[in-house]
Amino acid sequence: MPHSLRLVSVILGGLLCAVAINGFFIPNNLLSGGASGIALMIHYLTELPTGLLVFLLNVPIFMVGFKVVDRDFLLYSFISMFSMSLLLNLTEDIGFYIEVNDLLLETILGGLLNGIGMGIMFRNKASQGGMDIIAAILKKKLNIDIGSALMGVNLLIIGLSSFLFGLKLAMYTLIGLYIGYKILDKVQEGLDTNQTVMLISSKPETVAKKIFNELGRGATFLNGEGAYTHDDKKVIYCTVTSTQIGKLKEIVTNIDKDAFINISQSKEVKGKGFRNVEF
Repeated sequence: MPHSLRLVSVILGGLLCAVAINGFFIPNNLLSGGASGIALMIHYLTELPTGLLVFLLNVPIFMVGFKVVDRDFLLYSFISMFSMSLLLNLTEDIGFYIEVNDLLLETILGGLLNGIGMGIMFRNKASQGGMDIIAAILKKKLNIDIGSALMGVNLLIIGLSSFLFGLKLAMYTLIGLYIGYKILDKVQEGLDTNQTVMLISSKPETVAKKIFNELGRGATFLNGEGAYTHDDKKVIYCTVTSTQIGKLKEIVTNIDKDAFINISQSKEVKGKGFRNVEF
């Protein structure tokens, strides 16, 4: 991706997060996640500018991440965090122009916008900084989903939120965070997820050739044996995208209507023809 387009995407993600915070979270005393959530708590208690607090809280985290996380990811995360800090100051009055007057709807909309913003950042190898850097480290070292990692880290923030602002607002904050991190994972992974397929057919060579010619996907033959008949079988193993599943079923059925097909979602796929997510 060209650097200019990536930069614009990262700033757009920061803008969506800033609108979510100033337009929906702050007017309802809700929290965001990570360093932004801590900044919001300090803001509610001291009325210091949220953008400034986000920047100051991120400095030590970036110093830690410098030794572990990919430098390119860290650079764009810093650009994202810095631009988001500025956008938080520029959009601090946007809440006056958004009148929903429904706490649940505002929680959902705020979580949705925040999740899309964070997802755009991660999809472009950047982040809000803060706990996102820690989540990226967990993804790199332990292969933990970014959204799941962030949700776990933010349980501490939820607990502190309930102590300071009451259980009701803490629970709404939890709803907003859950929605945000679910959306983050969807945006980052994309709607076209990868599927692993295991096929057993009486015509394995024909099926594999057709998959390659029509879907552009390679396949691997595994040696198998029928548990009941003890017949030798060739098991076709391949990975396709979710949008190719319908066509794959059609290909297999047209060749062998009695073929066995097992389809499961792949957590992560690396290699030629598949988009890799690295930090």
